[in-house]
Amino acid sequence: MNQTSSAQSDSTAVATPTFAVLQLSGCSGCEVSLLNADVWASQHELVYMPLVLSAEDLPPVDTLLVSGAVYSDDDLHRLQQTAHRARRVVAVGTCALSGGVANLGNRESARRVFLDDTSRRHLPRLLPQLRPVDAVVSVDLYLPGCPPTPRLFEAALKLGEPFEPAKTVCQDCGRIKTRDRPDRLARHSGVAIDPEVCLINQGYLCIGSSTRGGCGAPCTRAGHPCVGCRGPSNGFISRSADEWFAAIKRVFERMTAISREQIDAELRSPGLSLFVFQFADYAGAPRDIEKVL
Repeated sequence: MNQTSSAQSDSTAVATPTFAVLQLSGCSGCEVSLLNADVWASQHELVYMPLVLSAEDLPPVDTLLVSGAVYSDDDLHRLQQTAHRARRVVAVGTCALSGGVANLGNRESARRVFLDDTSRRHLPRLLPQLRPVDAVVSVDLYLPGCPPTPRLFEAALKLGEPFEPAKTVCQDCGRIKTRDRPDRLARHSGVAIDPEVCLINQGYLCIGSSTRGGCGAPCTRAGHPCVGCRGPSNGFISRSADEWFAAIKRVFERMTAISREQIDAELRSPGLSLFVFQFADYAGAPRDIEKVL
């Protein structure tokens, strides 16, 4: 090949899309899930991700994935300094959308523990109120999940075939609903779970009917009730916590003989509330559901 044709070939070559990962206050679960979605390795160039790459500055990129919540002045500074360097900003995971488990710190009892003596551990100063990413910068796409599955990361990076997530986890799950109406909540105590029948019909507190689909329902398919880590389905994104609680109770009234009081107590129990209380936080800021994957 002569020099002229080589130069023409170089000028028409398609640049490899670049992306970066900015981690704010979170647990790194989203980053681990991204690394499991290794299909991007041959189609995108990862240029910044402190968890796995040694890089001090975030260069201009096509896509910026932001995980974690804005919970400290350091989070706020880094987000404001980097978002403008990306052509497209994607808020990744439950923490980026509504605060995640860290949002429990907005409760007064937890805040007092950390705010009473801010110098004792030389930590970044906590902000008065935890905020989602879109309260600070404009977001082009929301990717809920705790963490989002590898397939969802691939869809966010526009890899593979066009992806249309199921409306709810129930649609992903595919278990059969029956006329059985259990009168008490079941516990995981070694009792065999029917792999074909809906978990609610077997007495398990599963909230997949209100939870956003697209994850493939790995939990319910394996026999574990959905706890809602993908956040609310489109029908609940702009609703209040009271509306959501009332709706899920109606599902159990229709499918079981378990009392409303027992269902309410279980939904508000410490184990479930770590995920379930996130539903209430989506109603704080209107979001375009067309931007939620």
